[in-house]
Amino acid sequence: QLPLVESGGGLVQAGDSLRLACTASGRTLSQYVMAWFRQAPGKEREFVAAYSSSRINYADSAKGRFTISRDNAKNTVYLQMNSLKPEDTAVYYCAASWRYDSNPKFYTYWGQGTQVTVSS
Repeated sequence: QLPLVESGGGLVQAGDSLRLACTASGRTLSQYVMAWFRQAPGKEREFVAAYSSSRINYADSAKGRFTISRDNAKNTVYLQMNSLKPEDTAVYYCAASWRYDSNPKFYTYWGQGTQVTVSS
């Protein structure tokens, strides 16, 4: 098991920034591919960004505004979100996999999610 815990969500205005964090106790995140997904009400869960030791990928909606990073010393993965838009409103999930992929079905471990709400 890999208990992932997200934090950092909240209510912000359009144009603001937020930094989400994902951490785990007892297991080292650096051995996994780590990713962020999001799910808005009535929509499917969608890929936001993924990070491995050799690759980083972003969804088109995140490119230029979001940055995924990992701090191995803190065993934490971050998602820095800048220039937030109302359409970024969703529950954001941290996930871990042994496979580098943007499809959520390949991710084995999931956090409980953190709500991000962007007002216009």
